[in-house]
Amino acid sequence: MSEPFSGTTDVQPAQRFDEERLRQWFTSHVDEDARGDFGIRQFRGGQSNPTFLVDAGRHRYVLRRKPSGELLPSAHAVDREFRIMKALARTEVPVPRVHALCEDDEVIGSAFYVMDYMDGRILWDPKLPDASREERSLICDDMNRVLAALHEVDVEAAGLADFGRTGNYIERQIARWTRQYRASETEHIEAFENLIAWLPQHVPAVAATRIVHGDFRLDNLVFARDSPRVIAVLDWELSTLGDPMADFAYHCMAWQLPPPFRGLGDLSGIQLARLGLPSVERHLARYCERRRLPAVTTAAWRFYGAFNLFRAAAIAQGIMGRALAGNASSAHALEAGRQARALAELGWRTTQD
Repeated sequence: MSEPFSGTTDVQPAQRFDEERLRQWFTSHVDEDARGDFGIRQFRGGQSNPTFLVDAGRHRYVLRRKPSGELLPSAHAVDREFRIMKALARTEVPVPRVHALCEDDEVIGSAFYVMDYMDGRILWDPKLPDASREERSLICDDMNRVLAALHEVDVEAAGLADFGRTGNYIERQIARWTRQYRASETEHIEAFENLIAWLPQHVPAVAATRIVHGDFRLDNLVFARDSPRVIAVLDWELSTLGDPMADFAYHCMAWQLPPPFRGLGDLSGIQLARLGLPSVERHLARYCERRRLPAVTTAAWRFYGAFNLFRAAAIAQGIMGRALAGNASSAHALEAGRQARALAELGWRTTQD
């Protein structure tokens, strides 16, 4: 069975725009070859920012745009995605080359940017069923390496000192996702209300402010076709300056979530060692070793787990809100949005463990 979020399809009716107008812009800002052959397909994935494959002559590109319609404040920041990938091109973090940012809504109806299409593998299932035992281990270790490299980037040297506020990152994130949740709330979720009260009272001390990706998971990475090596990190919409351990803990949710949380992964309850996959404890220890960090306390790790489930629930609720408003970018938006309650309830249970 093929992965429903992979591949491309015709541009969805709600996302259509003037392709000739885009071709003219492309010719002057990205690739003169766009004067000839020019084709556009929409990627099936992407709950937030609609994403398109552009064939322009001899080259292929990816275009990411803000969705049309009324949007939540501070959401869908394609300009931030463009900026951080441009800055990280000078670091050890693999990112696609970005070409141009267009903030003129007159071109296709909303802001967008263009980057290189990365010809590689998107791996959707964290159990990696098509890989050998050895390759599974190497894939996980390379994910670990790339995230540790991101968290070691010198923010000032990368020109990103003003990419986010410093200090009180977790507190600000709790406030932000509470606001986002309230703006798209469709029902009362008691567990979410409990997390809103509990989380601010249990924030661990943060050692340093670093660049955080915000959604670092298997299917936001492109792997080389011939090796277990990450060649590009995608989807930087939620990136900012913040607590790197919260970022790593989000990545580890794939090890901790039971099914059927599509998109966040499912490595719980399986024989990790038999498959060549590291335990979450080993994965965390390797990350701390790479960054020369002390061991994380049980209380802090419990907090980060609850915080990330709270955040995931708020994101799911936002997807539900967009789906009900009719401007979600994916046909699977309602399915994703319905996970908000279950994610919040799992987050609240995490605080009681």
